Amino acid sequence: MGLTTTKEMFEKAYKGGYAIGAFNVNNMEIIQGIVEAANEQNAPVILQVSAGARKYANPVYLTKLVEAAIECNKIAGKDIPIALHLDHGPDFETCKACIDGGFTSVMIDGSKYDFEENIALTKKVVDYAHARGVVVEAELGKLAGIEDDVNVSEDDAMYTNPDEAVEFVKRTGCDSLAIAIGTSHGAYKFKGDAKLRFDILDQISKKLPGYPIVLHGASSVPQEFVKMCNEYGGNIPGAKGVPEEMLKKAATMAVCKINIDSDIRLAMTANIRECFVQTPEVFDPRTYLGKAREAVKNMVAHKIVNVLGCNGKA
Repeated sequence: MGLTTTKEMFEKAYKGGYAIGAFNVNNMEIIQGIVEAANEQNAPVILQVSAGARKYANPVYLTKLVEAAIECNKIAGKDIPIALHLDHGPDFETCKACIDGGFTSVMIDGSKYDFEENIALTKKVVDYAHARGVVVEAELGKLAGIEDDVNVSEDDAMYTNPDEAVEFVKRTGCDSLAIAIGTSHGAYKFKGDAKLRFDILDQISKKLPGYPIVLHGASSVPQEFVKMCNEYGGNIPGAKGVPEEMLKKAATMAVCKINIDSDIRLAMTANIRECFVQTPEVFDPRTYLGKAREAVKNMVAHKIVNVLGCNGKA
């Protein structure tokens, strides 16, 4: 199976009461770890590329690495659905470049604009994408936090209005909608206890029955990785994410796609730091990156089975 869109993935996820993991990728080891975990768990998966990742690795490199993963799957007789998705596309031009470059799904993030501007921009991307068989995710509401080029203060954060969500989907024709119910970008999501507005999610799902909802800023920031980072020279005190039981609940509702990025970064960094400290004689990148890749694989497998519930759904 080659690259696929998320359309059939989401239809099955909605009916089955589970979610698909959308994992951010930046290099070969991350892609390998994610795809190996998905293969072992027989799970569909979304590999997503942020604007920051495109700047870091070059879009051609990332696209070819994903193509390599699919080719390796074919050789190994693996047949899981994989979607290549643009995360937080900032403008029409970036979305167009990804659509023309072989992505099967793009997100246009017009949440920084007012309602009408967001609709106009999203509709423009939808028209271009749909004519080329590509699906579109949009965003309504504003998540707090920092991720690559996305930076929203807590004062500017805004929950999604359910009635506006209905109008937005109808007028734009977007295929899925990222909503703001209290999740947050980055590794420092909450100062106190996590609180998600499941009432808003419930209202939107009732007003848009069968429609796939997306959760951004949904990393759990596993404390074992935070502890490892700090023990081996890091400085990330107080990092806190969305409890996995909350994400698991969301996955049984209308949420069909859950974005995970910070957890991958933490898993990699914690294991690389440990390797550097415990084996200071190591200077072969294959040693410490191999360890990091295995950590990503194990973390993704845990998410697939224990949080998303999409194992065995390929």
